Amino acid sequence: MSLTVIDFIRHGAPEGGERYRGHGVDDALSERGWQQMWQAVGAGGRWDCVVSSPLRRCHAFAAQLALRDGIPVITDERVREVGFGAWEGKSHDEVRQGMADAYQRFLQDPVRFRPAGAEPLDRFRQRVAQALQDLVAAHTGRRLLVVCHAGVIRAVISHVLQSPLSHMYHVKVKNAAMARVVHDGCGFAFESLTNLS
Repeated sequence: MSLTVIDFIRHGAPEGGERYRGHGVDDALSERGWQQMWQAVGAGGRWDCVVSSPLRRCHAFAAQLALRDGIPVITDERVREVGFGAWEGKSHDEVRQGMADAYQRFLQDPVRFRPAGAEPLDRFRQRVAQALQDLVAAHTGRRLLVVCHAGVIRAVISHVLQSPLSHMYHVKVKNAAMARVVHDGCGFAFESLTNLS
């Protein structure tokens, strides 16, 4: 039985500070973000292929890593971040203070109380789960690195553990955090989540 290993890494700190970045805000990595990413991946030779979100905070690093290690890089739209609608581009403080009621409702029930225009969580998890299934089908027995976002990692963990959507935000995923999922030919298992700091 072939074991497929898929490591997911969240992008490093982007330019522009902490704010809601769904798939509508496309900030580049900051200098600190680049350092976080290189520190997290370490020396070469660990992966057979890199898969990346199309957003700059992921794809620029994925392309450099693939070049360094002499491996292919694949862009997959399905591993872009969840859309945050009206909150995109706003700082966390702006939302907490300026939209306090909406923010509290979101914290209590992020499935029913999405920001206006935000992507529904069930659709988001479904697209991420389909990407995960397709990656295993196309790369059985290989080791992959997926450069993506906190939301994608949460969706993967939620899908593999079959946990309620309402619990997705209970998982803390810091910049350059790495999570590992394995597939043994029969099914998925969540193996680890590593936050650097």
